[in-house]
Amino acid sequence: MAVSFHVRSNSYPSRQHPQAAHVDEQLTRLRSSETSSSSSICQRLSDLQDLHDSLEKMIRLSVTNQALSQDQIEKLLGGSIKILDLCNLAKDGLSQMKESLKEIQSIVRRKRGNLSAEVKKYLASRKFLKKSFQKVLKSLKTSQNKNNDALAVFGEAEAVTVALFETIFSFMSGSKACGKWSVVSKMMSQSIVTCEAEANEFTRVDLELQSEKSLKVENVQILESCIQDLEEGIESLSKSLIKYRVSVLNI
Repeated sequence: MAVSFHVRSNSYPSRQHPQAAHVDEQLTRLRSSETSSSSSICQRLSDLQDLHDSLEKMIRLSVTNQALSQDQIEKLLGGSIKILDLCNLAKDGLSQMKESLKEIQSIVRRKRGNLSAEVKKYLASRKFLKKSFQKVLKSLKTSQNKNNDALAVFGEAEAVTVALFETIFSFMSGSKACGKWSVVSKMMSQSIVTCEAEANEFTRVDLELQSEKSLKVENVQILESCIQDLEEGIESLSKSLIKYRVSVLNI
């Protein structure tokens, strides 16, 4: 017997399972929420953790077990692996940046050590990471149109999760408009002020280092806090995904 788990509420008959209705509500909130800042990204990570906890409970329902074919199970497992890989890529990048920032902050505070060398090391690392993030974003855009014919609710959950990681990698890469500096733009203070106003936590520190301004320790601390929050959010989501994956494997 086939069971429908379409995501739109009006697709459900009166016998809709309460757990499916709860997942539907969570997806509706996620579709309507925005991710324009680090705090909104962290909130969305938390919401996605809750969503996958709910999906894990749905997976364990006998009615869901009966509705899933072997091919659909394989697709759910493949989707979970893809998202876990994205989690690991993001965590590795964040960890690398955090360690470099700690060294820079230590040199600034102690006023000892080769700050210029450490800054060059950090910027080189950032350049490499940005290229890596752009490759990931390109691969996500290439694969995002592939159809997932597993139960619709699981397919949409995967889609909104992947979409968030597109936002995360773009956010860590920084604003495209302010990512590179020409000789002219460095000489135009108005351009620098405008760019800084539009910058996120990652770009703001990049700009201070690239433009050879005096690095503000408070901005480094803000970025470190942002990285810590993102790491914790991604780690929590990873744990929920692993639990979800185990339940799929147990079908």
